Formats: sequence, C-alpha cells, structure tokens
Amino acid sequence: METTSDPAGERDGLRRYPALPVWVVEDHQEVLPFIYRAIGSKHLPASDISFVHFDSHPDLLIPVNMPADTVFDKETLFGELSIENWIMPAVYAGHFSHIVWLHPTWAQQIREGKHHFAVGKDISTTTIRVTSTDHYFLSDGLYVTEDQLENQKPLQLDVITVKPYKLSNNEEEKDAVSSAKKPKLALEDAENTAPTNCDSRSEGLGKDAVTQTRGQTCLGPSCSRSPESQDPQPAISTGEILDTLKKGGAFVLDIDLDFFSVKNPFKEMFTQEEYKILQQLYQFKKPGINLTEEDLVDCVDTRIHQLEDLEATFADLCDGDDEETVQKWASNPGMESLVPLVQSLKKRMEVPDYEMVHQAGLTCDYSELPHHISTEQEIEDLIKSVYYLLKNLPKPTLVTIARSSLDDYCPSEQVDTIQEKVLDVLRSLYGTLDIHLVYSAESSPS
Repeated sequence: METTSDPAGERDGLRRYPALPVWVVEDHQEVLPFIYRAIGSKHLPASDISFVHFDSHPDLLIPVNMPADTVFDKETLFGELSIENWIMPAVYAGHFSHIVWLHPTWAQQIREGKHHFAVGKDISTTTIRVTSTDHYFLSDGLYVTEDQLENQKPLQLDVITVKPYKLSNNEEEKDAVSSAKKPKLALEDAENTAPTNCDSRSEGLGKDAVTQTRGQTCLGPSCSRSPESQDPQPAISTGEILDTLKKGGAFVLDIDLDFFSVKNPFKEMFTQEEYKILQQLYQFKKPGINLTEEDLVDCVDTRIHQLEDLEATFADLCDGDDEETVQKWASNPGMESLVPLVQSLKKRMEVPDYEMVHQAGLTCDYSELPHHISTEQEIEDLIKSVYYLLKNLPKPTLVTIARSSLDDYCPSEQVDTIQEKVLDVLRSLYGTLDIHLVYSAESSPS
C-alpha cells in the first residue's frame, strides 16, 4: 500500500497510511495478523504499542499449555489462539506494553483502575504466565511469583468503565460528558472526585450507572496499601490516558461489537439447572485477604488441579458416558452433582457434547460471562460515549473490529446495525477510511 510523505512519520521512523485502515473480522483473534502486518510494514513500531480495547470481555487470558517461545513463530502462534487469549502473547512478544480495557457497566471481570505487572516465561513450565494477583488471572491458574518468570515484559493495564451517554436530569446535564465536550468515564480525574475514603461505587458513574459489585475503586488518600489481590486500584484520570497515548505515539484502536450488546451463549445451550451445576463444579474459591506469596501459589495449584480433574472427567465422558463411568468420577470430592448433570443432558440430547460442556464450565469461575442484550437506545447512548471518548484521543494508526456474532456473543439481529453505527463514528472522526470486510472476504473504500 502506498503511503503519503509525512514529516512526523519521517521523524519517528514510521510510515503513514494515506487513509485509516479498518479491519473487520468475525472472531476477535483474527485481528492479530493485521496488527503484525502493520508492524512488519513499519506502520506500527515493534515495541511499546498502546492498545485501546473496547469489549465486554477482557480477552486477556493465555493459552494455558502453549510454550512461550511460540510467540516468535507467528504462523504457529495464530493457529494456537482463540477469542479469550489472543492479546497477552503479543505482550510477551514485546509488542504491547500498555492496554486500556474500556468496558460497559455490565462487564466487571477485572478490578477497575491501574494494574502494573509482569508477563513472562514460567521457568518450570516454559509457558506464559503473569504476576498479577487479580481474580481474573488466579482463577485460570495463570499467576506465578516474579522469581519464577524469565524474559519479563512490564505491562500497564488500565481498566475503565464507559458510562452510557445520557442526560436524564439537570444535575447530570451539568455533569455528563461536560455538556458533550469530554468522555464521561467511570473514573474521572482524581482531583475532581476524590472522596476521603474507599467507596465500592465509582464516584464518576452517576445515578443511572451500575454499582460495582466486586472490588472497590479507591480515590482517596486514606486507603491503605495491601497485596494487589485485595487492594483497590488507584483511580485513572482521562487525562493520564491521553498523556500516555500521546507519549507513546502509535496506537491500535480495537472494538468488539459485543461492547454495545452482549449475550452469554452458554445460557441458551443449557437449562437453568444444568448451568447452576456447572457453576458449582467449576466455582473458583476466592482467596482470603493479606495472603503471602506462598498462599497465592497454593491457591493457584489447587485451582489448576481442580480444572485438570474436570477436563479429564469430561474427556473421559466423550469416550463413554455409561453409568459406571459417571459414578466413578462423581465419587470424587465436590463432584457429586455430575450425576444429575449427565442425566439431564442425556434426556435432552442423544449424544451430549462434553467438550462444549467443559468449555462452558470454564466460564463459570468467580463471575458469570456478561449478558446484557441492549435496547436500541442503550446502543445509541454507548455509541455517543465512544464518539466523545475517541474525539479526545489522538488518531489511531489502525482500527480493528470484531463482530463476534457467529459464536453468539453479539446478538446476530443487532450486529450489522451496530457495525454501521461504529463505522459512521469512525468516518465522522477520521474522514476517509480504508475498510476491509475480512469476514465477508470483501474490501471497500469508503
């Protein structure tokens, strides 16, 4: 692709696209090759890229058994990734150093605020692991102590709730998006909102926003510091993100259309009773407070064994789900409810897909997958929020969009409308776009 001459581009050694490329894929991990292509063509730097990620899901897990060195063989890497684990390998490869996860009010998988931790190679398993003690990573068995990691890459992760743009009364009219001049995030500038203690609700959310149910956001100086697994994270100001992005230069804007409306597809695959049993079987027992590193390692070991046992159980059931096999596994501690689960599944289907049952179970740890099918008005309010937020950020180097509709995360009856609204926002902000509709194998200039 030709590029125009640009003095700034010459100064930082990066090439410039004549029109902003927008890659639209179906499954989210399919965007990574286009980001790598931009690195290869020197439109993006090879390291210290900021990644601004609008999504109802963090997508920050890691392929559990993948050797860390796989990241240096990109074709093999792309074949190993799936929708929940495609970002962190790019962190370990040294490409992303700052991730901003912007999520709607119904998605609360990672504690709000700033997170600083290392991503590296576990010296005992040679897999990619992290030093973060957030429940999101603990529940997947991804935490290790710092002395267990080699080739460490520091990561700054900012987690921010985006409030729907809404003017519902006079008080909010003054407050919301500063009369449409700036994005209204869950966390506003600390100096403007700092209370004197910790509140389990983000001060900047306003009356119509969802109260945070897990963790706390601390904006005040009186909050004491404790290990990361329990400590409220410091507030993030919009200005800080702007400063980081401006300092860092090139950044990728990434949007999953399920940010605007999302389903938990597993809820439709299973009855309420079956889903409840899966939650019991796969439940992650959250660690207590003030734990030592040793306690955290024990917690992760216990969790890994629990998940390995469950994987072995359902793999065995794939080979045969006769009563004797089911009883054998159900006799293990905490597995009693396997019997009614299998009975219920076999009543409803001739051959239950036990691999899918296990995949569904893995999403039932300390919280459910987000499920919020938005109204047209809610979608419109979030579209406005995204517009005002992006208006305050520099222009990205490229945009990646995931539809997430074939696997039923973004409702199929809404996805095309949402996509068109998002493209309209991008056009109004950035002018001519170079749109690649990868999911339909078409490309069209806009």
